[in-house]
Formats: sequence, C-alpha cells, structure tokens
Amino acid sequence: MTKTAWVFPGQGSQSIGMGADLLELESAQAMFRQAEAILGWSVPEVCQSQDDKVSNTLYTQPCLYVIESILVNVMSDRHQSPAIVAGHSLGEYVALYAAKVFDFEIGLRLVQSRALLMSQDSQGMMAALIGFDRDQLDTLIAETEGVVLANDNNASQAVISGTNEAVQSVMNQIKAKRKIPLNVSGAFHSPLVADAAKEFSVVIDTIEFQDAQIPVLPNVEPVPTTQADTLKRCLNQQMTGSVRWRETSLRLAEEGIEHVVEIGPGNVLTGLIKRTCPSVTLQNVRSLADLPDA
Repeated sequence: MTKTAWVFPGQGSQSIGMGADLLELESAQAMFRQAEAILGWSVPEVCQSQDDKVSNTLYTQPCLYVIESILVNVMSDRHQSPAIVAGHSLGEYVALYAAKVFDFEIGLRLVQSRALLMSQDSQGMMAALIGFDRDQLDTLIAETEGVVLANDNNASQAVISGTNEAVQSVMNQIKAKRKIPLNVSGAFHSPLVADAAKEFSVVIDTIEFQDAQIPVLPNVEPVPTTQADTLKRCLNQQMTGSVRWRETSLRLAEEGIEHVVEIGPGNVLTGLIKRTCPSVTLQNVRSLADLPDA
C-alpha cells in the first residue's frame, strides 16, 4: 500500500471564493454553522466577499482552518487516511485536528485567539527570498541584529522576518532572483511577536491535548510524534519559532512517504515539496471536484 502524507497550507494560500462548493454538503453546512456560532461571523460570506476580506489576518486563519477541516472530514468519510500529517504555520492546527489531538471547536477557538493576537501585532515586516545563496543568507542573518529565518521552505525559497531596518538590510545585500516584501501585519515567526505569543500560551495552556492518532511533524521540531505534551510544547513555540518546512519535506522522504496530498486552497506546499523530494507523487485537494470518490 502506498504510504501517504496529508499536508495543510497556511496564511497566503487563501483566495476569494474558496470553499463555495462545500456548501453543497450537509456535513459542511453543519460545520459552517458551528463556526459562525463560535466566531460571530460567516466563513462562507467572508470567503465570497469581493473586497478580499478573507486576506485580513483576523479572518484568514479561521477561514482556512474551517475549510481545510471540512475537507479532512470528507476525505475521512471517503475512507482516505494518511500515515503522517504536517501543516505549514496555521496549517499545523488542521494537522492536529486531523490527528485528533483536539476537536473542531477547540481548534477553531485556538485559531480565533491566534488570529486576533496576530492581527493586532504591527511591528516589523517579512520578506520572501527566491533563488538565493544559502550560505550568504545564513551569514547575513548571523551578522544582522533583528532578523531571523521565519520560514525555511526549501533550498531556494525562504522567508525572513524582523524589524523593518534589519529585513531591508538583508534584502539590499542578498543576491536573489526575487525579493518580495510580504503583505502581513507583523514580523511573524520572530521574537518581535513574543508578547502575542506569551498571551497565546495562556490560551493553549488551558486546553487539554490528546495523544495524536496519526504521527505529526511539528513546524519547530520536524520529528514525527504522537505525544500530546510534545505537540503542545511545539505549538506554544510556533508563533515565534521558525517553520522548518525544508526539513519537514526531507523527513517525509525519510519516513518512506511516497504520496503527498495537500488539502486546502492553492498549491504552495506541493510546489515546495516537489523541489525537495522530486520522487514523491503529489496531489492537491482544493475543492469537492478534487476529492476521491466515496
């Protein structure tokens, strides 16, 4: 049997209109209603809003969590199951839901709190670098106070985060094919969000995590684990820690994964994994049309 991993994208993969076809499913309608009762607003309405409301951090993260969780349920209902799961930043919450570390409501309440705290943070900036020299980047980060490697996505794609001055300094010096300032409200996955992370840790600490029923690869420590205390610790560290996606991709190969399914809008993660693990077969499940037959 082919060994499969499910991976879940995070903020940046959202798009206007995502999840519209899910309204055809009764089970999805129930989850949308449950989400609205928790959030106080409608996920489908936000996703369909033509003013791109879905790209506001406050809404983006809950919307992605809800839509990806619905797709997880439909996949499971159709007798699909992974050998391992992982998620990129916000996507890690869906991975934990898929592994039954917490239920849908608990996960959504965590994401709601996370989104609120991150949307209020306005310090610093982030920038994506594509086609750069890894040694030069490592040297510049080591020599520049106030900047860190936020997302190590693959050998030729990374995101840096930190103070405006520090990030601009690295961008000015690094030789890269593309240097793209990101449209985000703050310097996520860096020490600049430590205050928000401290507030969020209070929320996480009130939640009882269960041992995972499927091994999870956490962002900050990409080693498969099912231990509830390890998963909670890693999630606590995630907001200020680096998303080690390159290592996650390599670990999938080490674990004998032959097939990776990206569940959620876009195709960012399959694109990243393809460059790191070219022998792995890739699949995207973005909508009902992409789902396997029951």
